[in-house]
Amino acid sequence: MAEQMQIETFAFEKRKPIKGYPELHWTGKRPYESTQYFPAQLRERYGAEQDGWINKIFWGDNLQVMSHMLKEYRGKIDLVYIDPPFDSKADYKKKIKLKGQVVSNDSTSFEEKQYGDIWTNDEYLQFIYERITIIKELLSDKGVLLVHCDYHKSHFLRCILDEVMGPGNFVNEIIWYYETYQGAVKRYYPRKHDNIFVYSKSADYHFEMQYDNDYKDSINYKRWEQYVVDGNKIKGDHYPSTDSRFMQRYNKWVRDNGRLPTKDDVIFEIQSVSINSVWKDIKPVDPKDSNEKLDYPTQKPEALIHRIIRSFSKTGDIVFDCFMGSGTTQAVAMKLGRRFIGADINLGAIQTTTKRLIGVAQELEEQSLFGDGQQKYTGFEVYNVNNYDFFRNPLEAKELIISALEIQKFDAGSVYDGELDGRMVKILPINRIATKADLEELKANLPYKSFEKRKEENPNAPVEYITLVCMGHEPDLKASLEQELSQYKLDIQIVDILRDKSVLQLKREAEANVVIKGGKLTIKEFFPMNLMQKLSLQKEYVDNWKQLVESIMIDWNYDGVVMEPTTIDIAPKDGFVEGVYTVPADAGRIKVKITDLLSESLEIEVG
Repeated sequence: MAEQMQIETFAFEKRKPIKGYPELHWTGKRPYESTQYFPAQLRERYGAEQDGWINKIFWGDNLQVMSHMLKEYRGKIDLVYIDPPFDSKADYKKKIKLKGQVVSNDSTSFEEKQYGDIWTNDEYLQFIYERITIIKELLSDKGVLLVHCDYHKSHFLRCILDEVMGPGNFVNEIIWYYETYQGAVKRYYPRKHDNIFVYSKSADYHFEMQYDNDYKDSINYKRWEQYVVDGNKIKGDHYPSTDSRFMQRYNKWVRDNGRLPTKDDVIFEIQSVSINSVWKDIKPVDPKDSNEKLDYPTQKPEALIHRIIRSFSKTGDIVFDCFMGSGTTQAVAMKLGRRFIGADINLGAIQTTTKRLIGVAQELEEQSLFGDGQQKYTGFEVYNVNNYDFFRNPLEAKELIISALEIQKFDAGSVYDGELDGRMVKILPINRIATKADLEELKANLPYKSFEKRKEENPNAPVEYITLVCMGHEPDLKASLEQELSQYKLDIQIVDILRDKSVLQLKREAEANVVIKGGKLTIKEFFPMNLMQKLSLQKEYVDNWKQLVESIMIDWNYDGVVMEPTTIDIAPKDGFVEGVYTVPADAGRIKVKITDLLSESLEIEVG
């Protein structure tokens, strides 16, 4: 057996049950007692540090991302907003089509799954429970956590939040009400709101009240409008003396000032209306809004995140979102002068956010003194966690593996993903090295009653033949599972796709023809094979390779490790990248990154 890796772990403090408060239980509930510090690899850098800080974006399983963060950021995150899966029983898709072309047939467009939101109930709850547990460790003593959800699982999430964060740290349940097309609903009232649960780390948390912009909407203004002068003031020569509620304010003014008011004294100023826990003034992202709409599933409006960040953080605080999606939290944090960290498991989210943040940074830097005079943190780095870089997204990864290995696929309700040659197949998390912690779901849901029956019928035969599929693994993974289930005889096999990927056609690599001549770097051809295959196009049918490209980034002095692009060419929504670039006089080692419509990138060195 290979020499065992040295693994450094972090142990969570064991919580005792809170007397008088129920706890949520589910089949196979596993205490989340420890995690390991997973490594991260810096891949790209945009902009520079500001006051010793540069923002960070992580690509990887957010549980491993947060485990990595524990070393440096435990107790330092001031605001966490998450918009996790809702268990909506839906797959979320994005329309992919050639740039600069009206979609006319299936050969020039398709819908691609960005992520699935279909869970077994127990594993969904375990998934959320573990992530809330580690988020609590990352929060500062004055930190606040907001969890965005809807009717599907809000009742369960409230119980988990009470258990992990403590019922005494509940701050608010915000109702985000929105008006959208409701369709032909006949058997229930239209569901037109989301829930946002707010919990603090302690009683000493930051909060800044937000107000409606128009004081004329207040109850006070509508009640005393005839007495108001100078916009919103009621003075001492004209006031509602017969109104008992106003006279309480009048009497207080007299006590505070020790005299009766004159005609020039302002007794009361009518203020704007404070926002309450039902937010009815923020609309979802308008599909027709070309400025904000990014065609990313479940994208939330900037106005919603703006209010959240303004309410529960200060300038310079660290804001974190580990279900980043299109990067709305990070974009708003940058605009409001907050430092930020983001994470997502899908490469599409990383590419979308990177492009979005580059644009926000450019807008801010074009403003004189950043417009409002506040410090803005515009630089950011992009990391992989635990070498998470083989597949573009885990949903596609599992489908590719099932197809490549010719696995007979099972329904989502089974603990196994399918069957292959009489063996039960379990695909462990893809895009990273599998650990013993990844076996917990399998162990919790194995058919132990069937095992007992098979053991009784044939004591000398294996009760199950199991194949574990992974992308690299801890060397003692198999031995660990055998030892923990030593009461049963199991035949366990591990298929490592990192080792075996040379014989599996998992994805076709892109190709490009890039030349340097006459002081110009020119991209003559680009063939993203996966994208072209999905579009049902062959090379000769692509009129212009630029139709397939989202962005081109060039590092003219690549250090061999971290890409720091100084030429950033992002195609406009209805336009193309340039494709020809002037080579700087001081250029050295040149690296070019071409990203296609699927967010897959070809990185090549030229020159």
